[in-house]
Amino acid sequence: MTILTIVCTVYQIKYIFKLNKISQIREDFSYAMVHDMKTPLSTIMMVQDMLRSGRLEGKPEIKNKYMNIAESETDHLFALTNKILTISKLENHKLEMNKTEVELTPIIEKLTEKFKAKAQKPVNFIISLQAKTAYADNDYLGEVISNLIDNAIKYSKESVEINITAEESERYTILKVRDNGLGISEADQKIIFHKYERAAAAKRSRRNGASGFGLGLNFVDQVIKAHEGRIFVNSTEGEFTEFTIYLPLETPNDKHNL
Repeated sequence: MTILTIVCTVYQIKYIFKLNKISQIREDFSYAMVHDMKTPLSTIMMVQDMLRSGRLEGKPEIKNKYMNIAESETDHLFALTNKILTISKLENHKLEMNKTEVELTPIIEKLTEKFKAKAQKPVNFIISLQAKTAYADNDYLGEVISNLIDNAIKYSKESVEINITAEESERYTILKVRDNGLGISEADQKIIFHKYERAAAAKRSRRNGASGFGLGLNFVDQVIKAHEGRIFVNSTEGEFTEFTIYLPLETPNDKHNL
């Protein structure tokens, strides 16, 4: 009876600790989510006030600049919302990938041009695509690469160099995205793909860390799993981060299902 009582007590303590941890994660996530959405909303409201005030009348260049900012922030909010919905569907196995043989060059060229135009710091891309295609959902593969590029720029120094490569093995198309940024600690590498990994985003934001609430890399992980592929991270703090994606090649069974 004594042993049983001790075991039950230990179990209860562990259960309470787990509940407290979940509660803290939810609290930090809520804070970070509000923080990340508050900035674009504030910007959009500021643009509305400027337009309503009439101060931009007769200043078409400035007016267009503010309109472009508002449009960009609106897209940001839609992207966050869609990402949350997509992760939920993937976790509940309600979202299927429309996999076809997709050309990698157009996807990557479009993304590199976009990020060069919008980045607030110098960005240099080095592209080497030995594999020209991948068996994937065109839109979701683009979102995956976009997330990895966005992270590379967000967690970089004054300038960033991003290497994107693709090669093919007997079973996989292998995509790599490597940067020369801040790097990721060994401890964080173990949890970086977890949902709400940046549950400590509240603390990081107070230390002027990059904003966000940890959906980007979980989204990437979920999409790659939905492709029946795998993703790995290799990083050294202060030197580089490299994400490696393995996408299975089209199989006879896949062709039959199509």
